[in-house]
Amino acid sequence: MNNEVLNRCAELLYREAAYLDEKRWAEWLALYAEDAEFWVPAWHGGRAPTSDPQSQLSLIYYNNRAGLEDRIWRIQSGQSLASDPLIRTCHFITNVRLLDATDPDEPHVASHWQVRIYRPFQRRSSSYFGFYEHLLRFQKDQPKIVRKKIIVLNDEIESVLDINHV
Repeated sequence: MNNEVLNRCAELLYREAAYLDEKRWAEWLALYAEDAEFWVPAWHGGRAPTSDPQSQLSLIYYNNRAGLEDRIWRIQSGQSLASDPLIRTCHFITNVRLLDATDPDEPHVASHWQVRIYRPFQRRSSSYFGFYEHLLRFQKDQPKIVRKKIIVLNDEIESVLDINHV
């Protein structure tokens, strides 16, 4: 049973990465539940990531999908100077494992990630890498992301960090 759950989870993570790389924004957003939390904690004193997005610094924090929708709207509309021209990305997901599958309809999953980025306006490549934690919800065979926590290990950010950088 756990292998089946793990395979379903990994498939969702791979699809999410592909949608970001292919700039399939509507399909990417559809993976998120209405009440989804998207969080990139900052590092506290260089020793540990912050633990509370409500009272501590975050690199990115949206407490529901509406925040992600607004960000995508800005990217697509040209209202985001930081996103013009759009960067090119390639997300790599590895070491996908179940942290908790007590409820197979709401598994908690961890993985490692790396994103290679090309900025055409600067003719420069860079990368970010770290750890993901996802809380997923499988309803009517339609998987949704309920919570995504992204730990960026190389957090010396060269420019504005955006949702497709991580």
